[in-house]
Amino acid sequence: MSSIIIATMPIHGHVTPLLAVARHLAGRGDRVRFITGSRFAERVGATGAAHVPLPADADFDDRQNWNETFPGRAALKGTKAVAHDIEHVFVRPGLPQHDAVMAAHAAEPADVLLIDPAFVGGAFLLGHPLGVRPPIVVCGIFPLPISSRDTAPFGMGLTPLRGPLGRLRNGFLATITRKLVFPPVERIAEQIFHQLHGRSIPFAVLDWPRHAEAIVQFTVPEFEYPRSDAPATLHFAGPISASGSQAPLPPWWAELDGSRPVVHLTQGTAANNDYGQLIAPALEGLAEEDVLIAVATGGRPIGSLPPLPANARAAEFLPYDDLLPRTDVYVTNGGYGGVQYALRYGVPIVAAGTHEDKPEVNARVAWAGVGRRLRTETPTPAAIRDAVRTVLDDHRYRDAARRIAQRMATTRGVHHLADIVDGLIPAEGAGRTHRDSPTHDRR
Repeated sequence: MSSIIIATMPIHGHVTPLLAVARHLAGRGDRVRFITGSRFAERVGATGAAHVPLPADADFDDRQNWNETFPGRAALKGTKAVAHDIEHVFVRPGLPQHDAVMAAHAAEPADVLLIDPAFVGGAFLLGHPLGVRPPIVVCGIFPLPISSRDTAPFGMGLTPLRGPLGRLRNGFLATITRKLVFPPVERIAEQIFHQLHGRSIPFAVLDWPRHAEAIVQFTVPEFEYPRSDAPATLHFAGPISASGSQAPLPPWWAELDGSRPVVHLTQGTAANNDYGQLIAPALEGLAEEDVLIAVATGGRPIGSLPPLPANARAAEFLPYDDLLPRTDVYVTNGGYGGVQYALRYGVPIVAAGTHEDKPEVNARVAWAGVGRRLRTETPTPAAIRDAVRTVLDDHRYRDAARRIAQRMATTRGVHHLADIVDGLIPAEGAGRTHRDSPTHDRR
């Protein structure tokens, strides 16, 4: 039995994919402790892992308005707003995150630490040598954020531009962001790192995942930008199974009989408080189309939806493993896990969204040729209708999605991640008689 710590930001989309990891590791007999926000204690416990709450100064409720959680944020715009969020949501909590992990490790030594790439405590943990800290595996729950000469800075939503011109563009944008956004953030990171380790931080704080013992990205290379300077520690495990497949069949299920195209419409389970962003305009835009719209509210009451047109049906949750094989287009606000789930079944995508990691997810949808992206948080009904119609009428989107589905079918998901974990544990360490041999390919 190995001792494993999982640590994530207290954000729904960061915690949920790693619950599946915790369940798998606990199920095979490992001792798993899961450090995250207090509101996730029950969900963590249901996996067989032990919940360890984040310190109060690193915990917050992502369901609340962040302008209320972080006073002064609402008055900021542009690069100042971006710098504020990086500082207060990610970098400053890195110190108590570091302390929580090290306290758990001191109380009971961990063989491996699995960590969310947004958990900036990882940058400060890397200041300790191996032995003082456990090996770190970064779990790729959103698009790969590491810097590269071949990509624009993360967050801009820009697809790669090949050749010398692309590298010139990327270098210029990296210089601009370093000068306009990151100086105060890097100063704070420098102070924290020096406080902990008595020396300067040896890397850009948000590029810390590059320096971990492993990065395991929860997709396939075909959905991630190629990087000629990627670290040898980067692995692709394929998608990690998500929750939602156990939802009951709704009473209208028999209507998914193939007589007309099915459009699945969702804003996920977190960013679904304002249906005006995507669901309402999509219902309006598709109301006269010869499609069946299957809406999932992500847990909100069906009665909270705007009036449904005659061709729409709704449920709080839908069983994805049954729904997606019947789906012709997946309309989403760009959640990484949901996009991976759709691609597992070869479903092309229409994606909107400009916040969090959504610009990067949606840019990859366009770059991979698996769908259309709408470069706004609030697309018009006409824009959604036209995008859905284009994806339905042009077989190239479905062909590209099916190619990725075929590639995903060859991956091992959480089992591949477990192999990486096992490979970082010395043979003389925890008992490993139930393990498979570790693999270290970059598939």
